[in-house]
Amino acid sequence: MTDFDYDLFVIGAGSGGVRASRIAASHGARVAVAEEFRVGGTCVIRGCVPKKLLVYASHFAHSLHDAPTYGWTLQGQSFDWAALRDFVASDVDRLERAYTSTLDSNKVEHFHERATVAGPNSVRLASGREITARHILIAVGAWPVMPEFEGVEHCITSNEVFHLPELPRRVVIQGAGYIALEFAGVFNALGSAVTVVNRSDKILRGYDHDLTDRLLPILQARGIEFGFNRPIRKVEEAADGSLLVHAGEGEPIPADVVLVATGRRPKTAGLGLENAGIELGANGEIPVNEYNATTCPSIHAVGDVTDRVQLTPVAIREGHAFADTVFGNAPRTVAYDHIPSAVFTQPPIAAVGLTEHEARAQYPEVKVFKSDFRPMQNMFSATAERGYYKLVVDGASDRVLGIHMLGPDAPEILQAAAIAVKAGLTKAQFDETVALHPSMAEELVLMR
Repeated sequence: MTDFDYDLFVIGAGSGGVRASRIAASHGARVAVAEEFRVGGTCVIRGCVPKKLLVYASHFAHSLHDAPTYGWTLQGQSFDWAALRDFVASDVDRLERAYTSTLDSNKVEHFHERATVAGPNSVRLASGREITARHILIAVGAWPVMPEFEGVEHCITSNEVFHLPELPRRVVIQGAGYIALEFAGVFNALGSAVTVVNRSDKILRGYDHDLTDRLLPILQARGIEFGFNRPIRKVEEAADGSLLVHAGEGEPIPADVVLVATGRRPKTAGLGLENAGIELGANGEIPVNEYNATTCPSIHAVGDVTDRVQLTPVAIREGHAFADTVFGNAPRTVAYDHIPSAVFTQPPIAAVGLTEHEARAQYPEVKVFKSDFRPMQNMFSATAERGYYKLVVDGASDRVLGIHMLGPDAPEILQAAAIAVKAGLTKAQFDETVALHPSMAEELVLMR
């Protein structure tokens, strides 16, 4: 007999929570998980997966435009937003069933209701039921931040984008991070007039400046308008339902949809962590140590709710490491260096390792190698968009410290290249590798 209802109770059935549940169950633990919305979490339900499907669809719009150059004559083409929206929704349904099936096949019990922390070893469901567990894992993720300004109730976040009843003619997006610019590219390609407004004059903070300095004019050439140093002050709704956006000191911007994409904050409000003596961090995050443990020995946290690295693959690794540590008698941690990332703008960018600025701050001698080229597939387009790859190298050891890429398929290429950076390979080893020709990836081994 046991003193607890479960060995592990997980709050949140996103990528990190589901992985932790599955692995803990494989180690013999009795596991339950509570999810107040849909199994799969942000990435699967309202984040990277459905967004990437929209990105693919918008790429097709560019291909249609270039069809005559490819030798195709097309007539009567039109776009149906509802058809795309409903297809994306159906794939989200499929993935949710797959995630639920994973829980079921591993004998993880799941509750489709909100759960909060009632004490160090107990949770309370929305229905009022209280459940005890030897260990509790918090994996509730993060939530879009909504700034305070007059008329903010007329705006949407990335959560609602996937359910728009029709394709908006005019879209205003506040923010210049990856979510803002990815949706800007999607709506722009599908035919909407897009204006991006931002409180600063920078885009994609954290990425190498050589990439962002080249990406911005490409986005502008594709028709995306940018208003820098123009945060939204007020949004007014007209009688016909249209919106007027007052941003900065410029003229008001007419819009049909205003998307606020100014970041995400750990979703810890009302979670009851104070009942276990856990104090939140400055951004509402749950502080944890390298083993994902909080200040309460029986409670751990993984994923975006810890505000370490808000990436799905990181949450999955943290959930796996937690389960192995607590239930598998195999303590291990997650390494946060050399994490590859990508922004699915059009064209996309991808990066791993140190930027040039970061490298120069840490190493006395840094060498930089660059390749500025026109990708072969862009020859079919009337625009002269160029690709750009950059290697940041430690001048003393010749080790490649970072790779930064702008151009078609950059994220697909970077995944393999990230292995080389993680392994500590040198620029000489890149040079010794025979190029795969003709390809964009060969530029990585041809820089001199």
